[in-house]
Amino acid sequence: MSQLRCPKCESMEATKSGVVGGRQRFKCKNCGYHYSVAKTGKETSSYYVIKALQLYVEGVSYREIERLLGVSHVSVMNWVKKYGVKAPRQTDYHPTYKILNQKELAEFFQKPENLKEAGLIVTELGDKYMMIRWERFKQA
Repeated sequence: MSQLRCPKCESMEATKSGVVGGRQRFKCKNCGYHYSVAKTGKETSSYYVIKALQLYVEGVSYREIERLLGVSHVSVMNWVKKYGVKAPRQTDYHPTYKILNQKELAEFFQKPENLKEAGLIVTELGDKYMMIRWERFKQA
């Protein structure tokens, strides 16, 4: 019998634990977790998981990440919880972002004034690039 790894603790030690919905069910001897041999649903590419977590750390909201990457904001929340990612408190800086193609990005970097008084990160986003800037809030 071909054993699968426990999805919770990755252990190979399991016992049969009945049949649910026509599928064999197992119970992990290590952690007590019940699981089935075949998981239904689709798996998201790790590329999108990493990009979503990067955006979250940079201060982009769940809904905005959903619009940018095309993945559910609930999935993003679940990934944040699963991987224990915490965004730092941002009181002095405000992130803004733009989606640019290669030509627009090159034109942006040619102007010296665009590179002053702000933090900047550029990351690939499919066939385009996302540029995130942090500018200090102006004190009145």
